[in-house]
Amino acid sequence: MDLFQKIDRLKRDKNAVILAHYYQDPDIQDVADFIGDSLELARAAQRSTADLICFAGVHFMAEGAKILNPTRKVILPDLRAGCSLSDSCPPARLRAFKEANPEHFVVSYINCSAEVKALSDVICTSSNALKIVEKVPQDRPILFAPDRNLGRWVMEKTGRPMTLWPGSCIVHETFSERKIAELKITHPQAKLIAHPECEESLLQCADYIGSTSQLLKYVIERPESTFIVATEAGILHQMKKKAPGKILIPAPPNQNCACNECPFMKLNTLEKLAQCLESEGPEITLADDIREKANRSLLRMLEWSN
Repeated sequence: MDLFQKIDRLKRDKNAVILAHYYQDPDIQDVADFIGDSLELARAAQRSTADLICFAGVHFMAEGAKILNPTRKVILPDLRAGCSLSDSCPPARLRAFKEANPEHFVVSYINCSAEVKALSDVICTSSNALKIVEKVPQDRPILFAPDRNLGRWVMEKTGRPMTLWPGSCIVHETFSERKIAELKITHPQAKLIAHPECEESLLQCADYIGSTSQLLKYVIERPESTFIVATEAGILHQMKKKAPGKILIPAPPNQNCACNECPFMKLNTLEKLAQCLESEGPEITLADDIREKANRSLLRMLEWSN
């Protein structure tokens, strides 16, 4: 049986829903019931009525779906699909910081583990980080974890001083400013659009900075025809579908490699997705105390985002 047909049958038979991040392979995006960035997928998980939630993304995203849906089974095609940014913030180190600095209000980017979410006061995404930080009580110092680049950008935009956790994304720190400058010479009318996880020097050159979904919306709505896209290359699939005819140039990495693709996201394949639905595993499980504490910080994010 064709894999697309098999996945469609399994979804019907098991009352399953497939949530997929923009950075997944095009085939996975095409079979998904919902495609989005981290905030959109968190909301989709919260609204879901499916018995089985298959999360085509990375581990912290599937954990987020489980946090919001404790009574339903959440599965991930490949348990090795982790995140360098999440790994940069071990829960024990964050707990030690909190113990030494109990006055700090902890805002954690959604790219973190369930344990880190449980230690946080509120979660944010790149879509809502400005709004979330502006809602933090003015009399509380802020720790922003784990992405220092996003935190620095938020700090500049909001004017709120923050302590920044020293974490970063391996994809968004690989883009070559020299190669992008060369592209701008070759394509002088091109708009450089960038995710705020990129380094500060690149963001200073960008014509537009936004979350993955905001970058997609920008390409669709702008009259310009050419865009240099400084984020994970998986988003180009949706950009091509929704803005046909526009010229989309992936921002080149420093090395001659596919470093603008997340190696963790790409661990998921259509074959693994079908197998995952068929076996209903690997399953995401969380300890009740971790889930309940993490749920509070996630729900606060969703409440503050409205």
